[in-house]
Amino acid sequence: MIIAQYFVEFIFYSFLGWIWESIYCSAKEHKWADRGFLFGPVCPIYGSAVVLTSVIFGGISALSSPDFPIWGIFIICYIGSVVLEFGTSWVLEKRFHARWWDYSYMPLNIQGRICVPVSTAFGIVGVFVVRYLIPTIEGMHEVIPTIIYEVLAIILAMAFGADYALTEASLSALLKNVEEMHREFNEHAQTNYEKLAGTPRLIKGKLREEKDLMELRYEAFTKAYAERMSFNQRRLLLAIHSFTSRRGDSIDTIDLKNRLSEHLKVRVRGLRKKHDRKDNK
Repeated sequence: MIIAQYFVEFIFYSFLGWIWESIYCSAKEHKWADRGFLFGPVCPIYGSAVVLTSVIFGGISALSSPDFPIWGIFIICYIGSVVLEFGTSWVLEKRFHARWWDYSYMPLNIQGRICVPVSTAFGIVGVFVVRYLIPTIEGMHEVIPTIIYEVLAIILAMAFGADYALTEASLSALLKNVEEMHREFNEHAQTNYEKLAGTPRLIKGKLREEKDLMELRYEAFTKAYAERMSFNQRRLLLAIHSFTSRRGDSIDTIDLKNRLSEHLKVRVRGLRKKHDRKDNK
């Protein structure tokens, strides 16, 4: 029963985290931003954080005491957010060679994965979670029958598992598309370079033309790829902040991948607006 209860709480807190992330990022970017890693409206990192917090503060009597100081709660939540956010960022980057957030522009950051201002904010929010949210949810356990948690846990586990499998497949296909687009672009550029190499006197003028046509090439390549991407692939692309290096990738290679992906994002947003206009007619 306790496992079912914690899993239902995990999904619920993940849903609250998705609401917070989507509202915050939408307000910041002045447009709707679905910040979930998964297809469904959940951010597992938030669910994991709150459930772990509930286990720690509920399992250690000294921490669950009303006399435990607020500053102590803040420090524990601050350290917990640092470990969880850094670890999640590292695992996702190693698995998918991409980053979903980057704090490089923020002061006192470590590898762009965590930074003091954001961790401080999570520490402050953690105080309210420990003092008010968790006790409120735990108070509901007394009035909700055990069978409800068990049934909900089974249904949510199936939905969560299917969502993860769908996201994994869509993300793998997206990464494959980005690699294919990058390879095709490089092959096209190499062909043009070989043609220019055979006519040295024309190189200078041709280079100017190539520079002017570069943006048009980006548009041409990204248009074809954007139109054949699935809905979930487009959603995942917009959620990714940037792509990082695979083994053997040079700085120029990563730079080109990210430039292509930015053009691809522009195309995807354009397609979304186009579809929205059709739906509204």
